[in-house]
Amino acid sequence: MLTVSCISKSHGARVLFADVSFQVSPGRRLALVGPNGAGKTTLLEMLVGDQQPDSGQITRPRDLRIGYLRQDVAETKGRSVLAEVMAAAGHITALERRLRELEALIAAGSGDAQQAHLEEYGHAQERFQLEGGYELESRARRILGGLGFSDAEVERDVGLLSGGWMMRVALARLLLSAPDVLLLDEPTNHLDLDSVTWLEEFLAAYPGAIVLVSHDRDFINAIANHVLELAFGSATEYVGDYAAFVEQRALRQEQLEASAANQARKVAQTEKFIERFRYKASKARQVQSRIKALDRLERIEVPGERTKSIKFRFPEPPRSGREVVRLESITKRYGEKTVYDGLDLVLERGQKIALVGPNGAGKSTLLKILAGVLPFDAGRRELGHNVTVSYYAQHALDALDPDNTVLQELAAAVDTSKVNPRTMLGSFLFSGEAAEKRIAVLSGGEKSRLALAKMLANPANLLCIDEPTNHLDIASRDVLEDAMVEYPGTIVLITHDRHLIRSVADTIIEVSGGTATTYLGDFEYYADKAGIDVDRRGAAEAASAPARAVLSPVPPVDAGSKDKRLEAERRNRRYRQTKELRTRLARVEKDLAEAEAEVAELTRTLADPGVYDDADKVKVVVEQHGTAKDRAAVLMAEWEHLFEAVERVESSA
Repeated sequence: MLTVSCISKSHGARVLFADVSFQVSPGRRLALVGPNGAGKTTLLEMLVGDQQPDSGQITRPRDLRIGYLRQDVAETKGRSVLAEVMAAAGHITALERRLRELEALIAAGSGDAQQAHLEEYGHAQERFQLEGGYELESRARRILGGLGFSDAEVERDVGLLSGGWMMRVALARLLLSAPDVLLLDEPTNHLDLDSVTWLEEFLAAYPGAIVLVSHDRDFINAIANHVLELAFGSATEYVGDYAAFVEQRALRQEQLEASAANQARKVAQTEKFIERFRYKASKARQVQSRIKALDRLERIEVPGERTKSIKFRFPEPPRSGREVVRLESITKRYGEKTVYDGLDLVLERGQKIALVGPNGAGKSTLLKILAGVLPFDAGRRELGHNVTVSYYAQHALDALDPDNTVLQELAAAVDTSKVNPRTMLGSFLFSGEAAEKRIAVLSGGEKSRLALAKMLANPANLLCIDEPTNHLDIASRDVLEDAMVEYPGTIVLITHDRHLIRSVADTIIEVSGGTATTYLGDFEYYADKAGIDVDRRGAAEAASAPARAVLSPVPPVDAGSKDKRLEAERRNRRYRQTKELRTRLARVEKDLAEAEAEVAELTRTLADPGVYDDADKVKVVVEQHGTAKDRAAVLMAEWEHLFEAVERVESSA
């Protein structure tokens, strides 16, 4: 399908990646992972043709259909959600219009013309049926339902939707069009848990190829069978899901470190040999040979931890009373729709609460009521003793003033007499000139970091957080997760990131049907008690098993595998044969260093004119100096013998 060959891309003087090659074949699910700014979205835009590589080539078959879900979608209006989604299948709707035209021509015609129209109608109807035209609307409704739209909502004007719901419409359009290759950039942003699970099952059974960017580990595990890591300007492909990628990357890192250390030892020994015999005529040929070998040597580079990640912990909040917030007989309506009628709820100090439930059940409404940012129609909300509240909205990014600089936005939210805005921004990777960037030009990940910094500007002991991980890379999510676990106050959290829920929450509140049912336990406890299958990965994998079997079979034992085993056996034999020699070499090297140090010290003593005032002392020092030189010469000869013996064994094994 798609072949990427040795492509490179730079932004100014900064190299995003270089010499990247991979293939996207039918049925492959490739996850692009890496830190924010590594070039994942840029690579997707290059695959679809929106950007061109600086060098290298991307080959696409002429008839290949590529569908791309971007992080930002254009606003539209004037037709229903259903009509907007069905418009994605333009070739099918055009075919349907032609069928209607042909029906009118057949009804009005006669003779040869009518016969020609009948023949065209038969061919068009066959194509329409083969391409699923008769099921198009029902498929569109199923997809919209899976993404959280009710039957009534699919008839709404698409122009009335929020940005998050517009993203769902764009995703539905893409899924309905069923391209050969799906390019998905953060598809789970703006989805709730049920919609994410539905999307996993849909994509697992998808017959085409998928290339996705996601920071949701569970989602990648459910979908991907290959992972391409973009980091440090290069790309490395791994077979398997995210969990397999983590294991393989750790093993690869260990192997690289071991190889680099082994190479460094050999280089050090060679350099030591060169240094010792650089000016010895009898060794000149060997010295020159080793110098040339070092010049030709391709040094092994081990990627370090050069990727920056946010560094923060929640400020120590004032201690609250045991009861943090109490809701009594809360009623909340939106027009004629009643979300809650007589809701009672009590939260206590130190609880880490995740709100779960179907789309539209009222999770965000409940969170806003708890945070005190949404009025209600009846009932009472009472904060406990010494409780302070901080609220992070799902659309906190939209609340940022695009005309402000990063520094201006944060400075307006903090008490600058107590908090240095620049210091705080540095913890969120806005250092130096980055703090002066306009918010309008920030990426989604940068806006998320700034919004989190604003939330942390003032200590609070009740945090109400709605989808905090959108646009954050996995490393930043881990930092946020650790901070939440260590936070001593109370957290109420809405997130579609199941990994975050499992790691942080010790209480689950299920919101459904105007009620809020509390489960005093973690996510698995809630699932067990509620009888809910919260991880349908097995079903998803079963649905996609044929595709995965074709793509990732267990490799047969071939000549290449046999050669690798033989090479491994040779390495082991070489190690066993040289182990004793290396041990002796290290011991002699240590003794030689001590002997040479003693010679140097005695030489300095003999260079002191004062030593010659005592004839007996001079005699002793001269004898010691001679003995030390003799001992150093013997050790040098032994070191040379052992060094060359190790080299012979390694070259012959």
